[in-house]
Amino acid sequence: MIRVVLADDEAVVRVGVRAVLAADKGIEVVAEAGDGREAVDLVLAHRPDVALLDIRMPVLTGLDAAEEIRRVAPGTAVLVLTTFADDAYIDRALGEGTSGFVLKTGDPREILDGVRAVASGAAYLSPLVARRVVDRLGQPRDRAARERVAELTDREREVLGLVGGGLSNAEIAARLHLAEGTVKVYVSTIMKRLGVRNRVRAAIVAYEAGLVTEFLD
Repeated sequence: MIRVVLADDEAVVRVGVRAVLAADKGIEVVAEAGDGREAVDLVLAHRPDVALLDIRMPVLTGLDAAEEIRRVAPGTAVLVLTTFADDAYIDRALGEGTSGFVLKTGDPREILDGVRAVASGAAYLSPLVARRVVDRLGQPRDRAARERVAELTDREREVLGLVGGGLSNAEIAARLHLAEGTVKVYVSTIMKRLGVRNRVRAAIVAYEAGLVTEFLD
């Protein structure tokens, strides 16, 4: 069972997201918060697998809460609910303790996919969020990303593409017929060679370089 703390300052949004999560019998919302500080307190009280946080909340924003959760409850993955109006927040979040982004207004199935992915240790980017970020970065960054991944081995590029697709280490291992420990080493090596801090940033590089489409289709 994946245990989730849900935080959004709009009660109507919480009701809607809870209804989406209730469609999966393997997911349980253990607590709800209306602001970022309450979200952190509830994470400490319940130690959930996932904190699903609105990016804009009073007292503490979702990103401030994510940073604190990373520090005080590192076993809890953070998935951020965002909108297309939150570009500046997304830019900052790429360096914080977030494991993924999903759109409030997107396909509800993406919320379920995102919760499952980050709970398993993967990064997850809603395809529309990823496309938006890559489009904003522009072609010069795309070229730079292709140059960066060109230094990786073929297998490392393949693993990176699957990381960008939201697959966990276990899922990548099954897909590539490798031991999960081997995949973990690959991911660590890839992040070190790319100079990125977390799987979300690695996933962005994968999108920029076109590896997600290349290896996930």
